[in-house]
Amino acid sequence: MKSKEVVELTTKEIIEKIGDEKNKLTKLRLNHAVSPLDNPSILKEIKKNIARLNTEQRKREFSENK
Repeated sequence: MKSKEVVELTTKEIIEKIGDEKNKLTKLRLNHAVSPLDNPSILKEIKKNIARLNTEQRKREFSENK
């Protein structure tokens, strides 16, 4: 998910995406602990997506308060 895609989402969609991505990350971490993933860089990409979503959410919170 690119930053441009994140900006186009509504605040409600961002919150939902954060939850979905966190659940996805948890499941993949558990699977990776049991048996190695074919592509472990997926974990890194999901963490980056969560960070992008959190950044956009915080940016919107600050812009609403001003």
